[in-house]
Amino acid sequence: MKKIYLFITLSLLAMAQPLHADEGMWLLPLIEKLNHAVMQKQGLALPTEAIYSINQSSLKDAVVIFGGGCTGEIISSEGLLLTNHHCGYSAIREHSSVEQDYLKDGFWAMTRANELPTPGLAVAFLDRIEDVSNKILPELDGITDEKQRSAKVSELSKALRDTVTKGQKHIRATVSPMFDGNAYYLFTYKVYEDVRLVGAPPSSIGSFGDDTDNWMWPRHTGDFSLFRVYTGKDGNPAGYAADNIPLKPKRYLNVSIAGFKEGDYAMILGYPGNTDRYMTSWEVRERMDIENAIRIHVRGIRQEILLEDMLADPKVKIQYASKYAGSANYWKNSIGMNEALKRLKVVEKKEAIEKQFAGFAAASGNENYKTALGDIRQAIEGCESDYRILRYYHEIFPNIEIQRMAGWALGYLRALQDTSKTAIANAKAALLKDAEDFYKDYNAPTDMKVAKALLKVFTEKIAKADWPKVLIDVEKKYKGNFNKYVDDLFAKSVFASFDKLKAFTEKPSVRQLQKDPAIQLTTSRQAKVNNLGAAIQVYSPQLARGRRNFMAGLMEMQPDKVFYPNANFSTRLTYGNILSYSPKDAVHYNYYTTLEGVMEKEDPDNWEFVVPEKLKQLYLAKDYGRYALPNGELPVCFLSNNDITGGNSGSPVLNGRGELIGAAFDGNWEALSGDVAFEPDLQRTISVDIRYVLFIIEKYAGATHLINEMTIVQ
Repeated sequence: MKKIYLFITLSLLAMAQPLHADEGMWLLPLIEKLNHAVMQKQGLALPTEAIYSINQSSLKDAVVIFGGGCTGEIISSEGLLLTNHHCGYSAIREHSSVEQDYLKDGFWAMTRANELPTPGLAVAFLDRIEDVSNKILPELDGITDEKQRSAKVSELSKALRDTVTKGQKHIRATVSPMFDGNAYYLFTYKVYEDVRLVGAPPSSIGSFGDDTDNWMWPRHTGDFSLFRVYTGKDGNPAGYAADNIPLKPKRYLNVSIAGFKEGDYAMILGYPGNTDRYMTSWEVRERMDIENAIRIHVRGIRQEILLEDMLADPKVKIQYASKYAGSANYWKNSIGMNEALKRLKVVEKKEAIEKQFAGFAAASGNENYKTALGDIRQAIEGCESDYRILRYYHEIFPNIEIQRMAGWALGYLRALQDTSKTAIANAKAALLKDAEDFYKDYNAPTDMKVAKALLKVFTEKIAKADWPKVLIDVEKKYKGNFNKYVDDLFAKSVFASFDKLKAFTEKPSVRQLQKDPAIQLTTSRQAKVNNLGAAIQVYSPQLARGRRNFMAGLMEMQPDKVFYPNANFSTRLTYGNILSYSPKDAVHYNYYTTLEGVMEKEDPDNWEFVVPEKLKQLYLAKDYGRYALPNGELPVCFLSNNDITGGNSGSPVLNGRGELIGAAFDGNWEALSGDVAFEPDLQRTISVDIRYVLFIIEKYAGATHLINEMTIVQ
């Protein structure tokens, strides 16, 4: 184990020639040794200490984890934060109603007093990163049982986290494995819980093009929203209080409106979610044929139902806006990924690497390397049938919302069975609190349609032996008429509405709750899921061992290649250039779009391409102020060849001087293989131009006070 760790350390620090300067999600402490010389050649004008430092303020101090899965950046000395519109979408929707629809009309706080608290929303600032491999890997020497190894890693990780979080209420720490468990890093964050909505354009700007344009170029979306981070009066993190004060950040980003040209340097700091660039061919097939294929089929059916009801009723549109957007995003991603993986022949390329690795392993004499590919293949093939069934369970039943609500009531049922008055009262209060949030964004008629459609898919795709017991009983009772079963479920269940549930809690009955059809569905479904999960889990140790040994051997087999770890929602840097591309013969895409393109796409009869009247007036008057290009046009979005994935949404795009030029929000259709295989010729990041952001804030919204608190570089 010590030998493996030493080799990986040397591999990380080797100054070998990178395959592509634009490929890679790099760990910040290593950019001095691995990347800085290349970054300088491409146009970086900063020392590495200006990007990442634990002794002085640096760019990393201006970049945050926003909520649970996005990135944001601080853009003023008063804690003003920029992220994507789709990252702030849930918060905007939470404050919206039919009477005051901020999704439709936008929102702008013209004073600090108007900024809206967003309970549950927090941001986390990175404090430091520490390589703790030498504190974990040596302790694993001699442990051959994978379960024992995993338990030991958990024990050591907890001890390391405790060293930095003990007694620190607002400090959070994570120990993240890198290279499939061949290295470990400790990340320490400071968390701020008072985050308020400051501004958001209407969805006709913030999500212009919506599903049709999602993952596509050319793009014309003003995908941004603004928040502000607040602290207690002492400047430390604190829960919401009316007299809290705006954050005084260690660092905020200067905003550049000087513009850029093709070939200019661009880098992105952020929190990419998950990639799996070192997958084997068996894992790629599993992703394509099981995970992606099932997601595409099931979500496509559900989304048609949601969209129909959303377009028919403004209230339903608000209730289901976030649900629909979140579902559709990865539905379309899965379609594009499968197409790209096939076009790029990724499986065939993986097979070629595996053939080379098998020869290397045989010659090396290393038993771990010799068994690595066999372990992976046996694990994937061993659980394939159960995994396919489980994916249907995961895509279908959580999206029948009534049984999800019933699942939340199981704690209340246990309390009723326990008969403790205190336990019952506490469980009731917790259930009703969850229920208030749930039913605010719930429409039973829509859920009934979804339930009928998805149960039809389930009963057609899954053999009866793998159904939940309740559905086997239902088929007999209703003679195969599952639509009738759904009608009765909603008619009889106490979870069909908030009023029915609240009335039940006033006079609760254990027997009635046990016999509730939604409870029976969720408990029966969960029992089957648990069994499937247990069957799959049998293969997890073998898969973990195989992947770890394959990764270690792969790095030894290719000593001249500079490896970077897969994304795992830890802080990373990617660098490259502003760049156009040619997706196919006789087609060339420019590296930026303008407001002219918004007007060309306008369609008043298509909700995705409606253009606000005021934006049209500004366009006709060419009233762009200092944000126009030299030719008089207004830039909207731009391309770079940076390497990003989900989680990078909202990440700052910076020029060579570390100044903000845009916010990343999407990838391009032709390279949606990116989570599995980077495509150097086609992979692009789509970002909203900061000049369009400022134009919307100043000219469209009239929120000049926000412009005035930024440091703008011309």
